[in-house]
Amino acid sequence: MTEDKKQKNANMPIRIVSGVAVVLFMLAVLWFGGLVSTLGMALISCIAYSEVLSATGVRRTEGRKPCIFEVVGTLVIVFYYGLIFLDAQPIYLMLVVVLYMILLMLIFVFSFPTYHSPEIFRSYFAFVYGPVMLSFVLLTRLLGAPDEHPIYDQGFFAVWMIFVAAWGSDTCAYFTGVFLGKHKITPRLSPKKSVEGCIGGVIGAAILGLIYGVILKTTGRIDGERLWAYPLLGGCGSIVGQIGDLAASAIKRDFGIKDYGKCIPGHGGIMDRFDSVIFTAPLTYLLTIIVLGVMR
Repeated sequence: MTEDKKQKNANMPIRIVSGVAVVLFMLAVLWFGGLVSTLGMALISCIAYSEVLSATGVRRTEGRKPCIFEVVGTLVIVFYYGLIFLDAQPIYLMLVVVLYMILLMLIFVFSFPTYHSPEIFRSYFAFVYGPVMLSFVLLTRLLGAPDEHPIYDQGFFAVWMIFVAAWGSDTCAYFTGVFLGKHKITPRLSPKKSVEGCIGGVIGAAILGLIYGVILKTTGRIDGERLWAYPLLGGCGSIVGQIGDLAASAIKRDFGIKDYGKCIPGHGGIMDRFDSVIFTAPLTYLLTIIVLGVMR
């Protein structure tokens, strides 16, 4: 057994425990909706933003001392999530995204030549790639009007499909790849990922979505006519989620880093655990509105 395999086996219990802890944390964050979900997702987004800044070299120091982009970006993220909590119209959220670019350019112009254009571009990318895309988890959670219970509105049932499609797909793809994987899909980028594993991830996520839909139908949460939408959400979410996973790996390889952070033992950082969620969340939000007809 190689040294890498020994180390991986030794870290497996830590990885499992921390993975379960992340799932329980997300259950707690998204269960109640409202302020609890907003604060939780804002915190996750701020950490994700900081990790991408560090990974792409915007933060110049080795320590945890924040740079100006991290400070300004964090304040904008909090404001952005505050608007979501206050049920702001989408146009105002779009304006925040646009105005943040203007704010970055102001910093660039009036501090010139302290900072350079790549830092501006990477800071803006970090803001959109992390916080803005992750905000669709919260936007999905807040979809729909409350029914007989103030917690269990339509968004409550829709938001879990993000994680069924992302993390469920990861698990199915892993086991399919282990037992059936023969053809590498991106050997230079991710040598362990196989075509068979990716297909197994899509099929597995679709099956998990179907099971989830059957549970909702059995408990009277949805009608039978909407059942087909859940395997669709699972399968489509798996496809974009796997693209998100590979994209995150490409960024890490491009900048020569192993993990985005260290806040989740055995996994790395927030971006290492949520790389597929980042891509799955916007698609699930869109399909929930189009296919399920749920509006905020």
